[in-house]
Amino acid sequence: MPGKDFFARELDAIPTHAHRESVGGIGTAWWNYGPTTGPIDLILVHGFRGDHHGLEPFVAKLGRHLRIVIPDLPGFGDTDALQPAPAGESRIRPYALWLQEFLHCVGADKRTTVLGHSFGSIVVSAAFHEGLAQDRCILVNPIAANALRGPRGIMTRLAVLYYQASAVLPERAGQALLRNRAIVRIMSATMAKTRDRDLRRWIHGQHDSYFSSFANRDSVLEAFKASVQHDVSEFASSLPPHTMLIVADRDDITALPKQRELAARLTKARLEVVPNVGHLVHYEAPEFAAIVIADFLAARGRK
Repeated sequence: MPGKDFFARELDAIPTHAHRESVGGIGTAWWNYGPTTGPIDLILVHGFRGDHHGLEPFVAKLGRHLRIVIPDLPGFGDTDALQPAPAGESRIRPYALWLQEFLHCVGADKRTTVLGHSFGSIVVSAAFHEGLAQDRCILVNPIAANALRGPRGIMTRLAVLYYQASAVLPERAGQALLRNRAIVRIMSATMAKTRDRDLRRWIHGQHDSYFSSFANRDSVLEAFKASVQHDVSEFASSLPPHTMLIVADRDDITALPKQRELAARLTKARLEVVPNVGHLVHYEAPEFAAIVIADFLAARGRK
């Protein structure tokens, strides 16, 4: 018997349109949820090895009256891969420049709020460092400090060895290692904190379906290197004054004290802590996130 399909009923009620266009020479897939014309309220940027599906629970809980756009990051889902950064240059910068160009291509204005989850939080922060001009941003499970020094730094170091192994193997074997279902399940089981068996089963199904949807081995390795060589704190001074951090008290990638340190560096930051959740706020607590996101957007209108 198939498991419960979380959020599907709510998503089915929201008009969804798929698009594809060239963004800075990169064939980019993106989805429009809700109205197809008028100002874009939110642009959501997903995390490492995911694609747009991962942030759809936010869409489901925010409803059909907001215009929300979610692209697949370069190298993931249906978006083409970036050229790797030249030796000695920032590995995150190509993603940041692509995001800037994407906002321009879809017609976002300064009032469009940009949200980044996990690796997406680094991409968004780096884009502000490169000159992104939005008034507000939201970072969910932000990588507030170097992931190698997180609460489970040993797990991150094992991940480094895993990706290094996939890099030195022949192409076919390296691809197989990256897509190994048992390893994907271990990653999923480590991140999920919920005790709801149906929800855990659904989360594992999401990772099984989308965690291996990448363009090629090099695109995964490049993104992983960017994710461990950079973090949001590096770009904190470039974030807009009105920034909201949605963090979790059981996040294994960045401990809560580091999230609080990041918030303290931002003059008007709003910090929302999700209890009893880890790095999967988008799967385990989308209702909580949607409430504070909606309030954040409403506050924008009152300024």
